[in-house]
Amino acid sequence: MITELSPEHLEALLALEAEAGSGASANQLATALADADCRLIGVWQGTQLGGYALLARLPFDAELQALGVSPLHRRKGLGQGLLEEVTSIAKAWQSERLLLEVRAGNTAAVTLYHRCGFQLDGRRKGYYSSRSGREDALLMSRVLLPMAPNLL
Repeated sequence: MITELSPEHLEALLALEAEAGSGASANQLATALADADCRLIGVWQGTQLGGYALLARLPFDAELQALGVSPLHRRKGLGQGLLEEVTSIAKAWQSERLLLEVRAGNTAAVTLYHRCGFQLDGRRKGYYSSRSGREDALLMSRVLLPMAPNLL
């Protein structure tokens, strides 16, 4: 079951992020829970938070700032369910595109994003630090609203 998270879920959210390692900081998550332009959703496995997604509303677009799934619950469709829900929220906000950034080496996430209609827009060389040095960030997006015709 996917629900909107609230400040009462912060402890469970921080514990999940420590397992999932999506890169969101404790401050970022706590701030997002109180921000009207952010939506934090979680997917529950019984009483345990199995995954979460952080979506931010921008002037014309929406940005998926974090998506984390517990290693115990990976490969069960939780990430795809969260991604479908954030896409629905972004469409309800009338966002033109849904943007995200992902480590180039996170092949499971990159595959999921491609499967869900995201396209590669660019690459930031050496953006992330990793155990082996530096890792590129892939910039991806999915168009949500049809583009208006060019009237010029």
